[in-house]
Amino acid sequence: MTAPRSTATPASPRPVRKAVVPAAGLGTRFLPATKATPKEMLPVVDKPAIQYVVEEATAAGLDDVLMVTGRHKRAIEDHFDHAFELEQALAAKGDTVRLDAVRDPARLADIHHIRQGDPLGLGHAVLCARRHVGNEPFAVLLGDDLIDPRETLLSRMLEVRDRYAGSVVALMEVDPAQIHLYGCAAVEPTGEKGVVRVTGLVEKPSAHAAPSRYAVIGRYVLDPAVFGVLERTPPGRGGEIQLTDALQDLAAAGTVHGVVFDGLRYDTGDKADYLRTVVRMACARPDLGPEFTGWLREFVARLEDGAGRGADTRDRRPAA
Repeated sequence: MTAPRSTATPASPRPVRKAVVPAAGLGTRFLPATKATPKEMLPVVDKPAIQYVVEEATAAGLDDVLMVTGRHKRAIEDHFDHAFELEQALAAKGDTVRLDAVRDPARLADIHHIRQGDPLGLGHAVLCARRHVGNEPFAVLLGDDLIDPRETLLSRMLEVRDRYAGSVVALMEVDPAQIHLYGCAAVEPTGEKGVVRVTGLVEKPSAHAAPSRYAVIGRYVLDPAVFGVLERTPPGRGGEIQLTDALQDLAAAGTVHGVVFDGLRYDTGDKADYLRTVVRMACARPDLGPEFTGWLREFVARLEDGAGRGADTRDRRPAA
């Protein structure tokens, strides 16, 4: 006889302090730009994408961040370190605005780095963090998913972890035609708005095999029990150790919950979505948005009119 699942809230769940940011991917979809530059360092307006991710972690109160990197990722380590010569030059010129911008990445959190070595998948990248994390719950933030800084998804997930313990994943409802691009969750209600119990997970199912329209997006709050499961998880799709497979085991035990997110999320892992991300983030900036939005309206109007294929006559130069 199967024992009923316990829904009791633990008396004093261990707080989450650490975040893990996997950043070992090759970035092949952005070649040749990523031949010598890590994809995580591609700029979104005037900051690399990965800085937004670290800022999100620290805004949620996580002050210890481990970057799981690979070969040719030294630029990430340099970005989150001090650049003494540059700082001295800016200080000498009295350029305090740029000086703060240069210093900010190193001041965000206590940042550590570890090499993944062989690219054996997201599950393996998480397993590489075991020694650093220890027997503590921790968050995992994927750099391809940028959550708008005005959103509080991660803080919400940490609150759910406090109440239910176990692990928590972020879910977003997507078009069934797109579900094959994601891990997909089977869910049941909890009685709490926006929070579901995850009963199963499938990695990149076809539309007809998907158990729901809820896709797992790149935010997780994981119980340290996931490490033991990952150790015995065999390679799955693509010969990689899938985090989804390990979470499926935990979900079967009734210890995984999901937070349904319907806010602003930007996918920087795709070229077209990356460009849309830059435009949206620029429009939201008070220092850039008004002027840029005005130019954008004019540009789109010219595109719709077919006038010079949207060319900006102000950018034209007389022929030599």
